[in-house]
Formats: sequence, C-alpha cells, structure tokens
Amino acid sequence: MRIFLITLLAGFAAQMIDGTLGMAYGVSSSTLLRAMGIPSAMASFCTHVAEIFTTLASGISHVKMKNFSRSLFFRLLIPGMLGGILGAYVLTSVDDRVISPIISAYLIVMGIVIFSKVFSKKEREPKKIGVGVYPLALVGGFSDSLGGGGWGPVVTSTLVAADQSVRETIGTVNAAEFFVTLAESAAFFVTIGKELTAYYPAVLGLLAGGVIAAPLAAVLCKKLPLKPLIASVGLLIIGVNTWKLVMALT
Repeated sequence: MRIFLITLLAGFAAQMIDGTLGMAYGVSSSTLLRAMGIPSAMASFCTHVAEIFTTLASGISHVKMKNFSRSLFFRLLIPGMLGGILGAYVLTSVDDRVISPIISAYLIVMGIVIFSKVFSKKEREPKKIGVGVYPLALVGGFSDSLGGGGWGPVVTSTLVAADQSVRETIGTVNAAEFFVTLAESAAFFVTIGKELTAYYPAVLGLLAGGVIAAPLAAVLCKKLPLKPLIASVGLLIIGVNTWKLVMALT
C-alpha cells in the first residue's frame, strides 16, 4: 500500500507536468522507480505499462480540447513505434550510459532555444513540417525506451524550437505517445515480461495517478497564456536534462 500511494502521487504530479508541457511523465516516473531500487530496464517497463493508460487518457483529452494536428500525428506514429521497439531491445541488453549524456546535452540546447522565444517581440508563423520529423520520431521513440522517458522531451522540444504551434505540438505528441508506448511495452513484455508481477503496486499507482491528472492537464494546457507556457517548457527541459547530464558524468 505504501508503494502504491507514493507512486499514485508521483504519477499524478508527473502527468500534470506532462499533459500541460508535453513531457516528463516517463522521466519523472522512471527516475522515482530507479530511486526505489528497481533496475533500469524494469523501471522503464513499469513506466510504459502505466503510460498505456495515461497516454490514452491524455491523448483523448487533448483531441477534445483541439490541441491536435492530424498530419503531424500520422508522421510521428510509425517511426516513433519503430524507435521505441528498438530502444526496448537495446535497453535489455546494452548499458545506456553512453547515449544518455548525448541526448541530455542536445535537449539542454533545445531548451535554451525554446526559452529564448519568450523574448521574441512578434509571433512567428508555424513552419511547414518537413521530412525531418520522421528521424526525429525514430530518435524520440528510441530514447523513450532507453531512458524510461524521452519521447516528449526529444520530439516536443525540437518541434517547438522549430516554431511549430506549442499547444498543437504538445497535444499531438501526447496522442501519438499512446501508440509508441504500446509498441514499447510489447517489446519489453517479450524480453522481461515474466518479472513484472513483482512490481504491480508501483505500476498501478503510476497508472491511477496519471489517469486522474490527464484531463485536468489538457484543460490547463489550453488555458495557459502562450509565453508562460513556452517559458515553462524551456526551463523544464533545461533543468531536467542538466540534472541528468551531471548525474551521468559523475
């Protein structure tokens, strides 16, 4: 019960951040599980099983709030799923300490670019989405499996830095994450599925907290003023990834 309650609160807080700013559910949840002594691969597996339900609730909520782009959704879908499956297999057989600092450094730069947009005097027209979104989704899915979270930080931060609509990007990336998470969880189940039964209280806590928070976060994303939303996304990316980079290098 203690583990369930701790992860329930963590799941609620993580989904409020994720649903509002487009990232951090996986990073926050998997970090907590690893701090509780759960191995990295299993922490990522538990997080993604919970995320099947939280991303479904979040995606539906964002579609209803019209924070959604159909064209972006379909471009993210297949490469994101393929990257997630590949990352799951790599994580169960290879140490992630090499790639993690590289991803963190990249995201710090993206966070700075996003935060700098707060000081722009005029709104920029969203750029058309090019073919670069396909490798971006592939890398996002791969890093998501590998680090227990990374889909939102990699994909959302890069698209927002490229002047895509902030609210549509956050909502669409959240909606696509359901399918990416489903693919990742299936891959984890094939490799280490038998070990999941020992961690059900943690999974259920993350799941319940995230599902409760998902519709509230989607409404908050719709209502927040644009520049504070951009600033929050940028600062969150910089803070989380600076911490991850320091931890990886020490």
